[in-house]
Amino acid sequence: MIEQRIGCSIREFFEREGEERFRDVEEAVLDELTQGQACVLSTGGGSVLRDVNRAHLHDRGQVIYLRSAPEEVFRRLRHDRNRPLLQVEDPLQRLRDLFAERDPLYRVAAHFVIETGRPSVATLVNMIVMQLELAGVSFSAVPAANARGPS
Repeated sequence: MIEQRIGCSIREFFEREGEERFRDVEEAVLDELTQGQACVLSTGGGSVLRDVNRAHLHDRGQVIYLRSAPEEVFRRLRHDRNRPLLQVEDPLQRLRDLFAERDPLYRVAAHFVIETGRPSVATLVNMIVMQLELAGVSFSAVPAANARGPS
């Protein structure tokens, strides 16, 4: 959604406009999406940096924090050149630093925290559904047309 809004890749926007301007766009998109029709919203890693984003996410939906160790994230992203904050000399250390800063913020926004490890997608989905059911959260399948991908 953010890339549609800005008309280019997030990496290009970061390089041209900077992180603060990106966070402004991210905030506007999160505000809009959390007020709309129910959907699955996969946010970017820094979406929790602003108080207003954490409040909107927490107050307007059910937030599931898929918690992964920095080493696991590094394993999955080590070849990804589209993550602006990881284009540094030591991306693993950068992930550790980001985790230390953001983990407490994710926990504030989250209703549920699921340790991801390395399960299959099907196992992870079952873990999420089970957590929601145990908590008595009523939900229904979101039609594919309403699903939202990474912001």
